[in-house]
Amino acid sequence: MHLYFMLILIALFVLAVSYFAKAAVLEFEQRADSDVMRVKSAYLLIIQHKERLVEEKARLQDEADRIFEMYELTREVTATFDENEAFRAFKNHINRRMVLDDCQLIGNIADIMDDLTVFKGYKFFPLRAKKRIIGEVAYKGLATADEETFSILAHQLALALRRIQLYKEVENMAITDGLTRMHTRRYLSERFEEEFNRAKLRKSPLSILMIDVDHFKKVNDQYGHLTGDVILREIARLISLQIREIDIAGRYGGEEFCVILPETDKPGALVVAERIRLAVNAQKIKAYDTALAASVSIGVSTLPDDAGKMDELLDKSDWALYRAKKLGRDRVVGFSVYGDDVAS
Repeated sequence: MHLYFMLILIALFVLAVSYFAKAAVLEFEQRADSDVMRVKSAYLLIIQHKERLVEEKARLQDEADRIFEMYELTREVTATFDENEAFRAFKNHINRRMVLDDCQLIGNIADIMDDLTVFKGYKFFPLRAKKRIIGEVAYKGLATADEETFSILAHQLALALRRIQLYKEVENMAITDGLTRMHTRRYLSERFEEEFNRAKLRKSPLSILMIDVDHFKKVNDQYGHLTGDVILREIARLISLQIREIDIAGRYGGEEFCVILPETDKPGALVVAERIRLAVNAQKIKAYDTALAASVSIGVSTLPDDAGKMDELLDKSDWALYRAKKLGRDRVVGFSVYGDDVAS
C-alpha cells in the first residue's frame, strides 16, 4: 500500500514536471516567435528605410545632375558677351544631353509672322527676363521626357541673354554722349589710338576733322540753352548722315565735334568736311517755336602728310580749325603750315 502510494506520487510528480516543462517550452517558443517577429519587423523597417534612402539618393543625384547641368550651361553661355555665341553654347549643351532635330533663336516672333511655313512643326519657348519677353527659342523633335529639362536650361539662356543686353546697355551709356547720342571724347580717344596705330602699321592714310559750331555762345545767350541743345543734336545727326560706317564721330566737348576717317587721304577728307558743312548750311533747324540757320567751321589734318604722331595730328587739326574761324567761319581749312592764312 505504501509502495503504491509512492508510485502515485512519482507519477504525479512526473506529470507535474512534464506539464511545467511543456509550459516552459511553449512560453519559450512564444517568446522566440515574438522575438522573431520583432526582428522581422525591424528588418522590414530597415529595408523600407534603405529603399527610401536609395530613392532619396537617386533624387539628390538627379537634383545634383540638374544643378551641374545648369552650372555648366551658365558657365558656357556667360563666357561671352555676344548673343549668337551664347546661343551656340546653349545649343551645343542641349545637343550633348538630349535628342533634338533643330533649335533656333528668334529675336522677335513678329519677325517670322510673314513666313511661318518655315517653322512648321516647331514649338516656341519664350525667353523671359522678369515680365518681358526678350526672344523665342524655336525647336522641334524634342522628346516629351526632356521637355522639363529643356525648359529649365532655356530659362538659364534667357538670364544669360538679359545679362548680355544689360552689359551692352551699360557699355553704350559709358561711350555715348547723353545729349547728342554720339560717342564720348573718351571713346574717341581710345578709337583714335587704335586707328592711328593701325594706319601706321599698314602705312595707310588717316584723317581727322575737328568741327566747331559757329557763334554757338550767341545762340545760347539769345535763345537759351535748351535751344542750343536742339541745335547740337541736329548737327550731330547731320554729321552722322555724311560719313561712312567705318568712320568714328563724337562730341569732343561743348559745341565741338570730331570725326576720325580711316583710310582717307587729305583730298578725300576735305570732300567729307565740305559735305558736312554744306549739309549744315542747307538745314533750317527747328527748335521749339524758332527756326534757325547754323554753320560750322572745320579743320582737317592727315597722317602721314601733316604729322607722324597722334598728339601732333590732333594739334594740327585744331590749328586748321582755328584758321577756319579766323578766316571768317563757315568754311573748311586743311592744315598746311602753321601761320598759313590761306583756306583750302
